[in-house]
Amino acid sequence: MLIKKASDIRSSEITSRSLYLNRRKFLAGAAVAGAAIAASTGLRRLINPTTVAQAGNKIDGIKKSPFSTTETITPEKDVTHYNNYYEFSTQKEEPADLAKNFRTRPWKVKIDGLVDKKQELDVDTIIKMAPPEERIYRHRCVEGWSIVVPWVGFSLSELIKRVNPQSKAKFVEFTTLLDPNQMPGQRRAVLDWPYVEGLRMDEAMHPLALLCFGMYGEDLPNQDGAPLRMVLPWKYGFKSAKAIVRIRFTDKQPLNTWNISAPSEYGFYSNVNPNVDHPRWSQAKERRLGEFFKRPTLMFNGYGDQVASLYSGMDLKKNF
Repeated sequence: MLIKKASDIRSSEITSRSLYLNRRKFLAGAAVAGAAIAASTGLRRLINPTTVAQAGNKIDGIKKSPFSTTETITPEKDVTHYNNYYEFSTQKEEPADLAKNFRTRPWKVKIDGLVDKKQELDVDTIIKMAPPEERIYRHRCVEGWSIVVPWVGFSLSELIKRVNPQSKAKFVEFTTLLDPNQMPGQRRAVLDWPYVEGLRMDEAMHPLALLCFGMYGEDLPNQDGAPLRMVLPWKYGFKSAKAIVRIRFTDKQPLNTWNISAPSEYGFYSNVNPNVDHPRWSQAKERRLGEFFKRPTLMFNGYGDQVASLYSGMDLKKNF
């Protein structure tokens, strides 16, 4: 599953070299001095950020979730300063600064399509629909890096059940805000804006599918998808739509943005699969932010026991 960009986007904007270098131990130990020198600027931006994460308020009443992994949590400053968020920039270190004045209130989310209860809800009304849960999820990016984050939210199914989808509704489509004035990345034709993603209905109803509005016990930072995003831990990170303004129920499979951009390289499902290589690199291994050595990539990102049944009988190389 290959990410292709417009011809005016440099390869350095697509895959940061700092991704492949240890962000702490490497600088301390300098095991490979030449590589450390080549990436020193990017590493300094990540480990000693000059911008401040835009998380603000503490979220009260968070309960722990049994879905959480026990793996070591990635430091918050790494997660908030190394972001794939093309609405702001193709450079992973830039969204934290470019999104610092992004306005997340007032914010409405339109819910329409094949539902009995079409409506437009204030984001804070959605946030109050169910008690907030902290879910420590593994999160895997298609470029080969991964993180472990304590996301805060609740199962998307809680919202879906309240709007009464019709029997014809087979898919759920998510649309991100279109606002080039606030999102400078949208001023460039890197992708077909606004950003659109989708799920099959059974995927959307799965308890692991998280409607997320916080992390590390606080409101989401702007650069991590505030005020409302999806988190789908068994899929590659680009499936987790950010800054959602519309949730539409449909009988047809949505044309998700990366599939439109590169249909032969990005499929609809985008499940983490170490057996389906990116045309320019293997997906068999990944590097956790803050670590030097790679680790094996797990099928469905390690959530196979929970989600494999959703794809029983499917050719997962064909349906990538």
